[in-house]
Amino acid sequence: MSRLCGRWVFIALLCGCVGCVFIFCEYLIYYPAVLRCAWPGAASGPGADGGAAAPLLRALVLSDTHLLGAVRGHWFDKLRREWQMERAFQTALWLLKPEVVFILGDIFDEGKWSSPKDWEDDVRRFLQMFRHPSDTELVVVVGNHDVGFHYEMNWFKLQRFEKVFNVTSARIVTKKGVNFLLVNSVALHGDGCSICQSVENELFKLSYALNCSVQANSKRDRCRDVHKFPPSRPIILQSSLCCAEGITAHYTEALTPYHHPSAGPSWS
Repeated sequence: MSRLCGRWVFIALLCGCVGCVFIFCEYLIYYPAVLRCAWPGAASGPGADGGAAAPLLRALVLSDTHLLGAVRGHWFDKLRREWQMERAFQTALWLLKPEVVFILGDIFDEGKWSSPKDWEDDVRRFLQMFRHPSDTELVVVVGNHDVGFHYEMNWFKLQRFEKVFNVTSARIVTKKGVNFLLVNSVALHGDGCSICQSVENELFKLSYALNCSVQANSKRDRCRDVHKFPPSRPIILQSSLCCAEGITAHYTEALTPYHHPSAGPSWS
């Protein structure tokens, strides 16, 4: 009887140890990892214009989540990757409490060729993983894996992405006086394609509005009906075309020949 009891005690201890290891590796390990990060210290004293110091903005920037799709994603690989990303993101939200989260493109790995059914499934999983409280804004930028490189991007794939995430290929998001210019870098080839031309035109409009916003006398006729932004230079956020695989075939595809672009928008 004592030998039988000892065996059950050993099994119970073994199960307890395995359970503790599982809880630590799948839940608790993310807390010390995220706690190694901290927001930069705020400089004390008045602002640049001699007035009150500018309010601090807590912005978290992520990139290239690459949610695996139905074609190249094995179910177990997707399960592990997405669980780890979800736990890391949710832990960072809880500990760091960012006010805005930017994800700079390549949200999905197979958005450029996914079917409508696969697209809906990818979006559902993304929204589950990157759920956030109402006081945190999530802003995404389109990437080449979401809509394809320049030569394979089309209006259907681009508008499908923009509709789901309520974004456009060129826009400004302003948070606490900071202007973030979000750009679809896939459309910056300057070769006159319809999508490229649309993005260029929007960038020129935004450039004009920013120039009017920083000018002291912006009430003159040419700026009278222009939307005003806080008078600060924009922080440009865009996806990178040089992904991990981009050093080989994909990078060559990204640099397919195109006409020399005309002068782009600038800020004076």
